[in-house]
Amino acid sequence: MSDIGAPGTGISRRQFLAATGSVGLLATAGCTTTSSPSAQVVNATTDGTAAPSNLPWTGRPEVVNLDERNHEVTIKSVMARHAIHPGESMGGPINLPVVWAFQADDGTPSVPGPILRTTEGNDLKITLDNTGMEVPHTLHFHGVRKTWENDGVPTTTGITVMPGESHTYDIPANVPGTHLYHCHYQTPMHMEMGMYGILRVDPEGYEEADKEYFMTAKEWDTRLSRQHGGENVSYDLTNRHADAFTLNGKSAPATLHPETGSPIIVESGDTVRIHWVNAGFMSHPLHTHNHRFRVVEKDGSPMPEALQFEQDVLNVAPAERYTVEFEADADPGIYLMHCHKVDHVRNGSSYPGGMLNAIVYDEAMDTDIFRSLMEYAGYEG
Repeated sequence: MSDIGAPGTGISRRQFLAATGSVGLLATAGCTTTSSPSAQVVNATTDGTAAPSNLPWTGRPEVVNLDERNHEVTIKSVMARHAIHPGESMGGPINLPVVWAFQADDGTPSVPGPILRTTEGNDLKITLDNTGMEVPHTLHFHGVRKTWENDGVPTTTGITVMPGESHTYDIPANVPGTHLYHCHYQTPMHMEMGMYGILRVDPEGYEEADKEYFMTAKEWDTRLSRQHGGENVSYDLTNRHADAFTLNGKSAPATLHPETGSPIIVESGDTVRIHWVNAGFMSHPLHTHNHRFRVVEKDGSPMPEALQFEQDVLNVAPAERYTVEFEADADPGIYLMHCHKVDHVRNGSSYPGGMLNAIVYDEAMDTDIFRSLMEYAGYEG
C-alpha cells in the first residue's frame, strides 16, 4: 500500500518528499488557516436520548491484504467523527459529528471502510464485531456468489448482528473484480452514516498496473449525522438533500492532501488503473482532464477489448463499480478529476470543492502551484 495519495499501490512518503523538494514545501506548509470541528458529539442511545461522548476520529481507508491474514478479518462497527474538509478554505470546515465507521481488526476506523483485497479462489471468513454499538448491523457483499445465509440481508436470511454480538460470514472470493460491501440493516440510513467499503478480488495471475488506486464516490445529506450529533435538525429519507460530496470520504481541497486525501499521483509513462465505486444514492459522471481512459472491468466482469474505447467521462450509477485504465502520457502537470454534475463540485455554496480530485505528475510537485494546492489542503509536511 502506498503511503501517499489514494489508497492502493502508489508512491512512498520518501519518494513524495524527494519529488516535492521537501525544504521548499515545508517552508510554506502550515500557512493555511485550519480549525478543529466544534460540533458537540453525542451517542445516540436506544431510547432516543443523547449523551455526550468523546469519539475517535476516522483515518484514511486501509488496504487490507487478506491473503497475508489467512483470509480472515474482523470488521468492527465503530462510532466516530469524520472530517470531510477540516480547513477554513473553500467553504470549510465540513465535518460529520457522528459516523458509523468500519475498522479492520485493531486498525483505524474509516469512511469508506477498509479495502479488503484477496485473490480469486480463496474462502474468506469476515467477522462483523458489533459489540461496541447499540444499533443492529449486517454485512452484505456485492458481486461474489455465496450461500443464502451469508447474503447479509436480515429480513430474508433471519440473521441480524445485534448490539453486543459478533457474526462470521463465509464469503467465497469466486467472482474476480471490484465489489461494494455495506450494512444492509435499514440500508439507506446506515449507508448514510458511513457503513460501506470495497472488496477487491484479483483474478488468478493478476498483474497490477504501475499505479493502482481505489476511489469511492459518495454524496451525503449531513442532517442525519448532525441529528445524531445533537443538532436541532431532522433527517427525512423521503426528502433527502445532498449537501456534501466526497471522494474517499473527503471534499476538495482535502481530497488533495497527500496523506489523508486521495490525489492520483503518477510518473510519466505509468499505466494507471483506478477502481471507481459509487456508494451514494445518485449517479456521478466522473471526468478526467487531459487523459482518455478505457473501461477494463465493470461489476467484476472483464470488458471485451472491442468495447475498451477511449473516453474521458463515465457515468457511475449507485453501487456500480468500474475499473478504468489510462497512460500517464500527458504534458507533466496537475489535471483535475471530478464529477461533471458540477453542482457536486462545491462545499455548500462555495465553488470549487466537493467531488474534485487531481491527477498529479511527480514532475509537477516541486512547483509553486503544487505548494499552493498543499496550502489549500492543509498539508503540513
